[in-house]
Amino acid sequence: MVRHIVIIGPAYPYRGGIAATNERLAQEFISSGVKVSIYTFSLQYPTFLFPGKTQYVENTKAPSFPVLRKINSINPFNWIKVGRELKKIKPDLVIVRYWIPFLAPALGTVVRKIKKNKFTKVIALVDNFIPHEKRPGDKMLSHYFMKAIDGCVVMSHSVKADIEKVYSSKPIEYCPHPLFDHYGKIIPKVEAKKALKLNPDKNYILFFGLVRDYKGLDLLIEAVSLTKSTNADYEVIVAGEFYSDEEKYYALMDKFNVRDKFRVFAQFIPDDLVPYFFCAADVIVQPYKDATQSGVTQVAYHFNKPMIVTNVGGLPEMVHHKKVGYVVAPNAPAIAQAIAKFYNENREKDFSAMAAIEKNKYSWKRMEETIYILFSKLHYNKKTFNG
Repeated sequence: MVRHIVIIGPAYPYRGGIAATNERLAQEFISSGVKVSIYTFSLQYPTFLFPGKTQYVENTKAPSFPVLRKINSINPFNWIKVGRELKKIKPDLVIVRYWIPFLAPALGTVVRKIKKNKFTKVIALVDNFIPHEKRPGDKMLSHYFMKAIDGCVVMSHSVKADIEKVYSSKPIEYCPHPLFDHYGKIIPKVEAKKALKLNPDKNYILFFGLVRDYKGLDLLIEAVSLTKSTNADYEVIVAGEFYSDEEKYYALMDKFNVRDKFRVFAQFIPDDLVPYFFCAADVIVQPYKDATQSGVTQVAYHFNKPMIVTNVGGLPEMVHHKKVGYVVAPNAPAIAQAIAKFYNENREKDFSAMAAIEKNKYSWKRMEETIYILFSKLHYNKKTFNG
């Protein structure tokens, strides 16, 4: 039986989807009567490695459960100290969030120290095994981390396949990414448009989240130019901080003569504004060139929004073609065709109704149960995996 869990990963005061879901997972366990704390970072990324304006949330209350800023990502002496501390505490289960090889030395060392107590089981909740933006040494770093853990939970079959190519005997369980259900109720579209000072008579599609090259905003810009000859009448909301060169996207808009079709909110979108952006839109577009799974998909489901996604990574697992939206090839003509089809065939109502049904698959209770299943297998399996 699991009585005490420690989650290692981003949490308050850090911002972003991974921090938000770590806190939400903690709340799910707490609601079942488990003692939970989060060990987050005293230093997550050095400033020179962080492309955004700030790593921290603003005007947000701390969670009601313990969030301890303990781990310095670039201080090996700190890793040993934190590992020894958790080794002594002896939680039944440690869940480590893994998404980027840069943090593998810190997390792998902490885990190795914890496991010296011969009691605590360590499970990784893996967002990405192979990062979207690859760098030399990624495989070596991920290998150091993966060797230390007992097993892992993945949120897409594509990530599961990536891990199994290297660690065929490592226990792995799959659970789709749960909903981002902390954003509150659906807001009427008219009200959402008014709050964002959008034209109440216009149709809008939404590109949401941090803008990085692999997310394919360039493909969307070209796709918009290709729909100008169709009857589809809409504008594009781009809502998110740019982590790549912002000016090159404006240059593309000018090249294709579509700048007037874009409303750009070049900033990190705080939680209290997220509902307005999603509820103002008719459809969410994810023109990604590479992906594992995407938290944007799960926000869209929360607000019953149709989606147009590309056929990369785990996106087709989450968005069923012609059921809650369209799954298309990662190129501008295919994306343009889907946008035109969505508007010309008036699919918003049908897709939204199906999204409201489909989202019931993506519960936090399911994630909790999946972690318990893996813990039970590890607990009763005589063969353990030690790094």
